Amino acid sequence: MIIKICGIQNEDTLLCCEKNRVNFFGMIFYQKSPRNISFENASVLQHISQDLNINGVGVFVDRDIVELAEIIKNLKLKFVQLHGSEDEQYIKTLKKMNIKIIKSISISNLSDLNKIDKYKSVDYFLFDYKPLKGELPGGNSKSFDWNILKNLKTDKQWLLSGGINTNNIRQILEDINPLGIDLSSGVEKELGIKDNHIINNFIGKINNA
Repeated sequence: MIIKICGIQNEDTLLCCEKNRVNFFGMIFYQKSPRNISFENASVLQHISQDLNINGVGVFVDRDIVELAEIIKNLKLKFVQLHGSEDEQYIKTLKKMNIKIIKSISISNLSDLNKIDKYKSVDYFLFDYKPLKGELPGGNSKSFDWNILKNLKTDKQWLLSGGINTNNIRQILEDINPLGIDLSSGVEKELGIKDNHIINNFIGKINNA
C-alpha cells in the first residue's frame, strides 16, 4: 500500500516517516493552512530526503503556474499535488517539467466521480472529503461515504484521504482496500502538529492488518 503523510514540517517527523517506510511526505504551500511550510523549510526537508527512501510532494492550491514552476525547479520536486480547481491544460503544462501529478478530487456523492474524466494527464487521483464553504481544501479531519468508491472505474492509481485515523484504518482496508492512503490530521496530536508515536502506531496497525 502507498502511504503519504501530508503536512510534514520538521526533520524529526520526516525521519519517523522514512523509518516506517512511508512513501511520500507532503509539504503544503498554502498560507491559509495551519500546516503551511516556508520555502526555506521545505528546501531543508527536500535536501534531507535526497538520501532517504521517501519522496517529497509539493501541495498547492490554484498557485500561479509561473510561481509553481519556479518552486518545482528550485526544490527539484518530482511530485506535485494539486488541491484546487486546476484544469487539464494547467496539468499538461506542468507535466512538461517531467514531474508526476496527484490531483485531488472532492467527493460528497456518486456524481462527483465524473470529475475524473476531466483529467487525462494526471498520474494519481486523491479522493477526499468535499469541504464546505469556509473549510480548508484538505486536512479537515472529515470523511465522505467511502462506499461511493466501490463504483469507481479508472485506470489511474488512486489514494484515499479525509478523516483516516487509527480507529477506522482496519475497516478501510477491509471494505475499500485502496491502492494508497493520504494522512494528515489522523496522525496529529494537535492541529498541524504531527506525533511520531501516533505515526508508529498507525503504520503498525496497517502492517498487522
